[in-house]
Amino acid sequence: MKYKIVYMGTPHYAKEILNTLIEAEDMDVSLVLTQPDRPVGRKKVLTAPPVKALALEHGIEVLQPNRLSDEGIEGAIRSEKPDFIVVAAFGQILPKSILDIAPCINLHASLLPQYRGASPVQQSLLSGDEKTGVTSMLMEEGLDTGPMLEKVEFVIPPTMRLHALMAQLTTDACTLTLSTIRNYDNITAQTQNEEQATLCKKIKKSDGEVDFEDATLIYNKYRAFEGWPGIFTANGTKLDGLSLVDPSTHNRVLEILSFDAGGVVVGCSKGALKIDSLQPASKKAMSAKAYCVGRGMKVGDLLFGDAF
Repeated sequence: MKYKIVYMGTPHYAKEILNTLIEAEDMDVSLVLTQPDRPVGRKKVLTAPPVKALALEHGIEVLQPNRLSDEGIEGAIRSEKPDFIVVAAFGQILPKSILDIAPCINLHASLLPQYRGASPVQQSLLSGDEKTGVTSMLMEEGLDTGPMLEKVEFVIPPTMRLHALMAQLTTDACTLTLSTIRNYDNITAQTQNEEQATLCKKIKKSDGEVDFEDATLIYNKYRAFEGWPGIFTANGTKLDGLSLVDPSTHNRVLEILSFDAGGVVVGCSKGALKIDSLQPASKKAMSAKAYCVGRGMKVGDLLFGDAF
């Protein structure tokens, strides 16, 4: 038996799940829906979502509606007579008219009901969680509120950052997708406990600003905001190569505590961090030690002085 699948997704995470479905001998993906092409980069080059590029490689029909309520979309999905509609990071909420066509299975990168919404992987790192995972769930009209089908858990190493965690959860989501579809008739869906539900919002550039109050919180921002938006000070200096030296000592904010190879250890109100690389606004990145040496700074000085 082959399962007939209509697939909805947009970014790399969704592309890898689609690839798993395409490669599985018992899956037949006949239609893909993804977000419209978007301008990307400084030159605003119109770029197809990763899911679209993969689908076209395999000769699968692709639709890119601005809204799923657009004329003809429901009819196109219904005409495929799918066994399942599989959704992963699609970027739109499904209307009831589409939810009613076939079971809609969503692959959400958190242990629901924790971290419903747009940035569950970053939120897990920001919170310093010991574990996270992927949940397959039946979709309903709310945002990530539907009954849960299966979960896979992952223990997060304390130094793991966003890209590595996303890669792990993507691999887990691919495995979970096949498991949930193949075992669907034997799975008892579980209602989410609303009292345990949390919501995470879309990340903004301003979220990357750090204030050197709590070293652990800053380090977790560094882990969560890898790539974009990164972390930076109020004066626009970007910070990279961070490690948590101490979570609990009390220090003068931004006092230089020691130098270590190319890095500099600085104090926070609570804890201390080692910074390997700095990039002042509109300048090239440099080692933190070189930054300090070039300005005649020594242990006991403040890293940014009055400029912070």
